[in-house]
Amino acid sequence: MRHTTKSNPPATQDVFIHPSSYLAPKQKKDDNYEPPRWIVYHELVQTTKEYMRQVIEIKPDWLVEIAPHYYKSKDIVAEEKKKMPKAAGKASESRRTAS
Repeated sequence: MRHTTKSNPPATQDVFIHPSSYLAPKQKKDDNYEPPRWIVYHELVQTTKEYMRQVIEIKPDWLVEIAPHYYKSKDIVAEEKKKMPKAAGKASESRRTAS
């Protein structure tokens, strides 16, 4: 998952949803899993990876409604059109080798 902050230029870093989160991909095989596109998190935890804890999925138009001075509808629409990054890690590797 790519973490992007609202800044100029946008700053990005790789972060992951903590495995204990309801929104995290589960260990069982779930080919229908899609990571949430928009989330808000409370805490970043650094272990072997950087994890987001206390996460909740949100609707992007909520950002425009709550902070119109910071978020614009055109920015939200532009982000919605972007493709999600490909999954990385052992789960995606096993899918590739099984195909």
